[in-house]
Amino acid sequence: MLLTLTVVAQEPVLSDARDLGFLLHKNPATRFQKELNFGTAHVFYPEATPERTTAALLVELDPIRLVRGRADSLFQYVCDRPYVASSFLSVALSECFSTALSGRSKERPELAATPLVLTASLPALACDAGEPLVRRLLEPLGYTVEIACHPLDPRFPEWGTSNLYTVVLTGTQTLHDLLSHLYVLIPALDNAKHYFVGDEEVEKLLRHGEGWLATHPERELITRRYLRYKRSLTSAALEKLTEGEAVAGDEPVEEVLEAPVRLNDQRVEAALAAIRTLEPAAQSVIDLGCGEGRTLKAVKAAFPTVALTGMDVSSGVLAVAERRLHGAVPLLQGSLVYSDSRLQGFDVALLMEVIEHLDPERLSALESTVFGDAAPRRVFVTTPNAEYNAVWESLPAGKFRHGDHRFEWTRTEFVTWAERVAQDFGYRVAFGAIGDQHEKLGSPTQSATFDR
Repeated sequence: MLLTLTVVAQEPVLSDARDLGFLLHKNPATRFQKELNFGTAHVFYPEATPERTTAALLVELDPIRLVRGRADSLFQYVCDRPYVASSFLSVALSECFSTALSGRSKERPELAATPLVLTASLPALACDAGEPLVRRLLEPLGYTVEIACHPLDPRFPEWGTSNLYTVVLTGTQTLHDLLSHLYVLIPALDNAKHYFVGDEEVEKLLRHGEGWLATHPERELITRRYLRYKRSLTSAALEKLTEGEAVAGDEPVEEVLEAPVRLNDQRVEAALAAIRTLEPAAQSVIDLGCGEGRTLKAVKAAFPTVALTGMDVSSGVLAVAERRLHGAVPLLQGSLVYSDSRLQGFDVALLMEVIEHLDPERLSALESTVFGDAAPRRVFVTTPNAEYNAVWESLPAGKFRHGDHRFEWTRTEFVTWAERVAQDFGYRVAFGAIGDQHEKLGSPTQSATFDR
């Protein structure tokens, strides 16, 4: 991953652009290298003239260090982290430019406090909510922002665009402010962090957000995303930022767009009803794609004698579910596109907000795994209703509700798929609607209950 910082000479404020080296505490004539616990950071100067100087921070991730201690070994093979600006880059910023990030310069103290015309370039920045969010977070800080979206594959333009962007921002800022903005906003835009987010992250956010975050029009969104939607941490940070103003919830992007918590609660209630109405009564339930265990926790509370199991492909979210459920529910790591004998023998399988995260061509494998091999007595499926997206003004036209969605179906498309699956695997299917009903567009979530 790469970040470049450029300054041009501007009399009388800056007569020699090479003074950027004094502000960064890195000599333009040498290359700086630092070992980090996830790779190696390099600082060098592609150009260093009195008129214009550019410093580059290049971070090389070590795939061995990156996966050390992780159970999901595929992470080292299928991962965009080595290339995409993320929380890894924020850590490298703080490690390589700590003095500049603190606003100090021993040789040029007056220059450290002087706004300069600075340009920062990020060749690959991830943003799950698209270009509008990049502008909403950066432009209020006074930057001119240039954005170019990367295609999914240049060889196949018909595949469309990705959630990766080249971003160039130019503005009159102190170097301290620019680095602070990048430190906070890169992981907020990426909407992910590579390390555990705890109380110390609140202190980091407040320290690097001092002087600008409290007045930013998107301060609540930035805080939620930076702190990974942890309610207690978000509340504590916003209380200090806003001196006791009301704090928004901690829902992820998908749920923020969907009338915050209420819709997710209604999904869970629909799942509980699907379990409750099965005859004869369900004795075992598996949540396929259980995520962080919120639905499992609700099912356990409602049906304490039912045997529960959760399954997800990500070891990271399973670790969160393990803590949420206090180890009381068996959790399996696995993929729904491969046959798995551990999935057999359950009365009810929940498949909630899962299918839209698979590439369409892989749905047939999921169908065989869930409806063919596992063959539970009942399968309860929920997925977004694409027609309802038009209700949300915050959702750009043509964009999905979540950056990882591979498709979102209309009601007709969902019915067509579900009826075909029911016929292929010996089920009957009934359809439902979850959430507030729109007269023409239906509900935000659509559901199908398959009975064998």
